[in-house]
Amino acid sequence: MTQHSTLITGATTGMGRALALDLAPRGGTLLLHGRDAGRLEAVAAEARAAGPGTTVRTFLADLSDLDQVRATAARIRATEPHLDGLIHNAVAGGGSQPLVRELSAQGHELRFAVNHLAPYALTRALLPLLTASAPARVVNVASIGQEAVDFDDVMLERGYEGLRAYCRSKLAMIMATFELAAELKGTGVTVNALHPAHLMDTPGLRAYGLAPVTTTEEGVRPTVRLLLDPDLATVTGRYFDRFTDARAHEQAYDAGARERLMKLTHELTERVWWDA
Repeated sequence: MTQHSTLITGATTGMGRALALDLAPRGGTLLLHGRDAGRLEAVAAEARAAGPGTTVRTFLADLSDLDQVRATAARIRATEPHLDGLIHNAVAGGGSQPLVRELSAQGHELRFAVNHLAPYALTRALLPLLTASAPARVVNVASIGQEAVDFDDVMLERGYEGLRAYCRSKLAMIMATFELAAELKGTGVTVNALHPAHLMDTPGLRAYGLAPVTTTEEGVRPTVRLLLDPDLATVTGRYFDRFTDARAHEQAYDAGARERLMKLTHELTERVWWDA
């Protein structure tokens, strides 16, 4: 049996780092993504110390740039023989200046780009590797903070506020989870989303000015459960509030809204994954 191989995005701080240190002692291969070279090498060293028998490799990229998403996926496909776990943890929070609308390298609203477009594009670009490694699991770290996507202003050009943008992008992530899970039925690749814990102590939370309520370690257990629990091996297309199979925002169950979102998402990301 092939040892478990897991990719964690946003692994250098917050829950991503906590996930890396939780999974490291379990063996197998740990692929850690970050956008700061120094922090990435530091967490890789911590993971190697925590799991001396675990293979740890690093992938440096800014996932707000779809060109870097494409390059990262190509590198992973070229270097990794196996991938059966993918945790999309990288996140753009509400921001330290929440009234300042930020854009990605391609000109998309930053939260929508990082929290929705990047994980979707990276998953699709890695599907050849995931399906070849099946059974495999994709875990999307979403949020209980969800707000309906306004299809007349998807990029929030009017009335911008960072937390609103975050909540819309996280609902988009959940909607894409449902769509991709349905598409991949029968392939052995499952796709689920979760709210890991309430107001964890992360740099993004503090930057926005919110007071932490829980530790990042609180979010690790429900996330790792979705990745490894044998009882969830065939569960797919679900949203969990921590350990509970829960109901997301009503828009997530609107087939027409999901279709509109995916049409736009494919238009914006196809060049990342189309020829993967």
